[in-house]
Amino acid sequence: MLHWTTYDIHEGAIIESAAVGFAAANCYVLGCTKTLEGAVIDPGTMDTGDTRDVADEVRRLGLHIRYILNTHGHPDHMSGNDLLKVAVGGEVLIHELDALKLTDPARNASRLFGMDVHVSPPDGVLSDGDELRVGELRLRVAHTPGHSSGGVVFIGDGFVFTGDTLFAGSIGRSDLPDSTDGEGTAYDALMGSIKNRLMTLPDDTIVLSGHGPATTIGRERKHNPFLSAA
Repeated sequence: MLHWTTYDIHEGAIIESAAVGFAAANCYVLGCTKTLEGAVIDPGTMDTGDTRDVADEVRRLGLHIRYILNTHGHPDHMSGNDLLKVAVGGEVLIHELDALKLTDPARNASRLFGMDVHVSPPDGVLSDGDELRVGELRLRVAHTPGHSSGGVVFIGDGFVFTGDTLFAGSIGRSDLPDSTDGEGTAYDALMGSIKNRLMTLPDDTIVLSGHGPATTIGRERKHNPFLSAA
């Protein structure tokens, strides 16, 4: 049975998370309180029990799922796409540069961990600057390469889903294959993503990351050792 954490961030938003799968990645359920339209972000579990628990929580909240969103194409964030889509519906979306990771274990790094993970191709692809509507909620897509070439964050009103770009007190790995979309090192790309896409947000923005507890942009700006060193 999954343990759900509820975040009281925005009066029009339902936001809950549970740690799922082999890497205890945070799977988020987002819903609009007015329309009850919803999205699931990073269903990273092939466990049918975990998927059933996510689907049960969606039904308990009375949500109709419009999107299943992947912050990037590593298995701990997308391996439950197919199972969850069967259970609750929704359109699977991922950044265009990570779309092939869903179907190719050689690209998505699962073989590095002794697995052979692949799921169906996405229903659509995301690009930097896209805006998604979940009922009356809006999510802006910001491309954040460095951990994965097609990594993105989803920026809402007072909160941001950061995937494996930024954590409480840490940052994502930059040593996995296909981590950057341009010149320079993956580490440089990751730090640039954090500086240019996340540290520009207000200090009170709640950071809902791919692993571990929630934090704020202000707290990470002041206390994250990777950012203070930079």
